[in-house]
Amino acid sequence: MGGVLEGVRVLDFGRYIAGPYCATLLAEFGAEVIRVEKREGSEDRFVAPVGEGGEGALFLQVNRNKKCVTLDPMKPEGQEVMRRLVATADVVVANLPPQTLRAMKLDYESLKAIKPEIILTTATAFGGPGPWSDRVGFDGVGQVMSGSVYMTGTGDPPYRAAVNWVDFGTALHCAFGTLAALIERGKSGRGQIVEGALLATALSFTNATLIEQAVINVNRVPTGNLGQTAAPADIYRTRDGWVLCQVTGHPLFKRWARLMGEEEVWLNDPRFADDISRGNNGAIISERMARWCAERTTQEAVDALGQAMIPTGPVLSPQQALDQPHIRAAGFMQDIDYPGLPKPAPVTRAAVRLSETPGKIASRPPTLGEHTDLVLAELGYDEAAIAALRQRGVI
Repeated sequence: MGGVLEGVRVLDFGRYIAGPYCATLLAEFGAEVIRVEKREGSEDRFVAPVGEGGEGALFLQVNRNKKCVTLDPMKPEGQEVMRRLVATADVVVANLPPQTLRAMKLDYESLKAIKPEIILTTATAFGGPGPWSDRVGFDGVGQVMSGSVYMTGTGDPPYRAAVNWVDFGTALHCAFGTLAALIERGKSGRGQIVEGALLATALSFTNATLIEQAVINVNRVPTGNLGQTAAPADIYRTRDGWVLCQVTGHPLFKRWARLMGEEEVWLNDPRFADDISRGNNGAIISERMARWCAERTTQEAVDALGQAMIPTGPVLSPQQALDQPHIRAAGFMQDIDYPGLPKPAPVTRAAVRLSETPGKIASRPPTLGEHTDLVLAELGYDEAAIAALRQRGVI
């Protein structure tokens, strides 16, 4: 494929998001990534199915640019295949609980015995040390335990986010850590463990709220879409939809007051002197902004706010997001064909661009076991040996 990570081989034993998306980011910038999957297909292949074979939208999103082999690593012959694979690899990605890693012989000590300079990138739900280190969990666990869900909505009931930001944030942290470990290995020759945790990611994203609580004991409660530390910061109804307006900092507030045509009203009142004061009196400011938006269409509102250099955006449905002119023009997504899909899938590229060595989506996600024979042949298995492994249920 080329790219800054060309020559790096990654074995992806990850499931769902944190592990697979970490490996995908590495693949997009040139690493060779081999996804190792159950013979019948791993469960994350079939989330939100969109294809004839049951492949899901999530699988298509986080597994482009990879090869796929099927393997039962719990069988002795499967262990031998895995040993040969590890011997060729630079990085093993496995977001699995510690006890599962040990059972599969994917723990760091087992891997290091095969290849001393190996890097193991792993992610767990809760991290450690701690009494919950061996427990399992998904994205929502991090959301609810970080304070984020408590502060979302109006409190009865609390709401978790519909998108898996904890999982994807953990994948980003793990990819960053893997790159740092590769740089260190290039200097010292040493491998190491790169460890992410869903709860650690969630806490890092909500940290400012936790700091505020710890230092001044503010005891905030949820206020829906209304911001609490600046204003106007809310989602407002227009004549035909909804828009978000988000003002932070006095220069932005001055521009907003000018747009309202009411600079004398808003800029000379001590209740609105700084961000936190405006946040404390946000309902007053939001009421004015709500009246302004209600007189306009969504397009008129976002155009006027945008021209005034005030952060804004329309609330879009998924279809509207696909059709939005800027999203289409910016090329954030690439249409990918996949066997059995009724139409191409719009897969997002890595959300960072390098001017000289950009990443790229070079190949579609793999079908189940698509590259098993190819990879095993590279490991020294001939056609008869591969057929025997398949007959015995190893691959």
